[in-house]
Amino acid sequence: MSDTEPRPPMSKADYVYTVLLEEIRSARIPGGTAVRAAEVAKRLGVSVTPVREALRRLEKDRLISYEPHHGATVVDLGDEALAEYYGLRAVVEGLGARLAAARITAGELAELRELHAAMERDAAEGRNDRLGEQSRRFHLRIVDIGGPAFLGGHARSVRNSFPVPAEASLWLDETQVRAQLDAHEGILAALESGDGETAERIMIDHVQAAGAYRRRH
Repeated sequence: MSDTEPRPPMSKADYVYTVLLEEIRSARIPGGTAVRAAEVAKRLGVSVTPVREALRRLEKDRLISYEPHHGATVVDLGDEALAEYYGLRAVVEGLGARLAAARITAGELAELRELHAAMERDAAEGRNDRLGEQSRRFHLRIVDIGGPAFLGGHARSVRNSFPVPAEASLWLDETQVRAQLDAHEGILAALESGDGETAERIMIDHVQAAGAYRRRH
C-alpha cells in the first residue's frame, strides 16, 4: 500500500499496542515496570479490553511477561541480551545492505542521499536529537530495498525487541557523530557502485560499533 492510498482506521487495540510499543522501545516505560491495564486504559482514554489485547500482543513480542501476583511487567533485559540484540541487528542489516547493492534504483539511492544530507545539516547545526530517528529510517530503508519480502519486517521486529532509551543514543555524543555519518557515506558509496560485500562489511562494523558504545555507557 502506498502512502497516498487510504488506510483502514486503527482499532483501539492497535492504538494501545502502538503507544505501549513505542514507550517500551524508547524505554520511557523501563524494564521491570508493572503495567496495569486499568491505569493504561484511563491514561489512553479506552476501556480495559483493548489494553488487555495489546498486552497479549506485547507478550508474544516478548516485551511483556506475566508474573504471579504482579500481573504484566516489562521484561528487563541484561547485558547478554544487549550483545545478542546488536549482533542480530548487524547480521540482518548487513544482509540488507548487501542485497540492496544489487537492486537499488537511482531514485532509491537519491532518497537515501537526501536523508543523509538532512542528517549532515542537522549535525552541522547541532540538532543531534534528530539524528537517532533519522538513522533508524536510513537503516530500515536500506533493508527494505534489499529484502522487501521478509527482511524489512525482521529488521523492525529486531529493533522493537530491545528498549533503547533516547538518552543512550550515540548520536547525542559529539565525539561519535562524524564517524557514524562517515559510515553512512561509505555505505552509500558501496550501494552506488553495486559493491554488496563492502556495503555489508561497513554496515556490520557500523552496527557493532553502536553496540560496543552502548555496552561502555
